[in-house]
Amino acid sequence: MRAKNLDDSQGMQVQDWDTVKAVLDSGVTQAPDSGGPNRYTTWLTTLDATGAPHVTPVGAAWLDGEFWFQTGDVTRKAKNIARDPRCVVSVSAHDFDLVVEGTAAKVEDPAAVARVAAVWAEGGWPCSVDDSGTGLTAPFNAPAVGPAPWRVYRVTAHSAVSVSTVAPGGTTRWTF
Repeated sequence: MRAKNLDDSQGMQVQDWDTVKAVLDSGVTQAPDSGGPNRYTTWLTTLDATGAPHVTPVGAAWLDGEFWFQTGDVTRKAKNIARDPRCVVSVSAHDFDLVVEGTAAKVEDPAAVARVAAVWAEGGWPCSVDDSGTGLTAPFNAPAVGPAPWRVYRVTAHSAVSVSTVAPGGTTRWTF
């Protein structure tokens, strides 16, 4: 991993990726007063067929150093990723705003789907793995994701940028 200080003209220090990762590992959720702003905190950007960005809020989880999200096969984001897996995940935490650039892939491994389903269930979304082992069901989901089963995606990061929102401040880019 390489780190680059994007605020070096201001004398800021390079941020520590392990500190950012520790905040994410602690379970930043979408619940009010959970370490992030009192608003929806995770956004996914995909590319449509013309290359234009499509940004949407998602119920993402951070697990094993990667972002995971779920959506229905009928959604624009699922169709965009099937055509072009490049994406961006953005999250606001108390100490920083983070943008992670990477690629998304549909997760077909039943054990991995079960692990991330458990994370979402522990966080308050009562999802479970369907009979196929690769889809999720739940009593509720965002109406726009279409009917269950919903598919799980994992984002593999290629780079990340963090803007510190606390003193002393600073902006750092990591390349993985």
